[in-house]
Amino acid sequence: MFFRMLPWEYGVRNLFRRPFRTFLTFIGLTTVVLLVLVVVGFIRGLENSLAVSGDDRTAIVFSLGMGENVEYSSIAMRTNDLVPASIQGIRQRYGTKYVSPELYLGTQVGIQEVEGSGLRETLGLVRGVTPTVCLVRRQFELEEGRWPEAGEVIMGRLAAAKLGATREEVGIGSSVRLENRDWKVVGLFSCGGAAFESEIWCRLDELQQAMKRQDLSIVALTLEPGADFVDLDMFCKQRLDLELQTMPETEYYAGLQRDYEPIRWLAWLVVLLVSGAGVFAGLNTMYGSVVGRISEFSMLRTIGFVRRAIVLSLIQEAVILGLAASLFASFLALTLVNGAAVRFTMGAFQLQIDSTSILIGCGVGFLLGFLGALPPAIRALRMPIVDGLRSV
Repeated sequence: MFFRMLPWEYGVRNLFRRPFRTFLTFIGLTTVVLLVLVVVGFIRGLENSLAVSGDDRTAIVFSLGMGENVEYSSIAMRTNDLVPASIQGIRQRYGTKYVSPELYLGTQVGIQEVEGSGLRETLGLVRGVTPTVCLVRRQFELEEGRWPEAGEVIMGRLAAAKLGATREEVGIGSSVRLENRDWKVVGLFSCGGAAFESEIWCRLDELQQAMKRQDLSIVALTLEPGADFVDLDMFCKQRLDLELQTMPETEYYAGLQRDYEPIRWLAWLVVLLVSGAGVFAGLNTMYGSVVGRISEFSMLRTIGFVRRAIVLSLIQEAVILGLAASLFASFLALTLVNGAAVRFTMGAFQLQIDSTSILIGCGVGFLLGFLGALPPAIRALRMPIVDGLRSV
């Protein structure tokens, strides 16, 4: 059965008849949607950082029984020579095989404060590498400066965020203190958003000398497109004296994603709680708005508009306000939040406000408007017309 609807512009004009209340509701909805976008951006940034870190043709060899804790791995230095000599199908160019021996650890990093003469220590991630790391880590790009020499390091793009320092404190020309030695920062690199961007890289032999170690943490290698990981796995299982294990790099970072699954679920729970709080805030605001318009609704019913038409008009007002708040919150998120660096146990990553985040934010804004308007409108329209006309 058809019924006569209120004009579209009627609901739009009502938003401007009470500008102060509309403004406060708009700010409240914007705050809720912005918080949702920040949390979703956190989830998307974490997922993206782990997703782009692995290479499907790269495998890592590390100590047996370490699981995903490669920073505790310790393998013999000769593994770097034994693996490429025993395995066929390793990619090479101009006689250089794509094999990268690496020493990776978390250690205290001393940072010279820009203001003041104090040395602040914080936990950082350090990786000793050789030039062949550029072949294996194909996303590596030296954005500024040069490759490190003796007593020098290069900083990942997000290393400052991981260290809780400013760009000036760890920029090119500054110094950091590692293993009781001062190292000069000579470069800045990126890795396409991968987890490596929160690390400090230096020469492998220099780090081994500073730590008085002659072992490695991992050996990373890239296979030819037609090669199989089975040969490498068989080598690690047969050489019991080396106590090695191997896995594709994508599998390693997939394991890290599974480890962080509870954190991601907790973040989604925060999204749900924030959205629920926004709905109740919207209900409270809409109840106040509807109570003051009971006589208006009764008059509309008197001149022939049915309850459903009035309810739809109220939902229209609330949804327009919710979507407008969503668009404004999305603009703020893209301008102020997108790309912001966040410290984390694995290093650092950037908040990612992508199309999925925007879609979720706008969906939350729509639900806030729809669910916030429906209950108070139904309650107000249950009042008899005569009592509504008498209300002040």
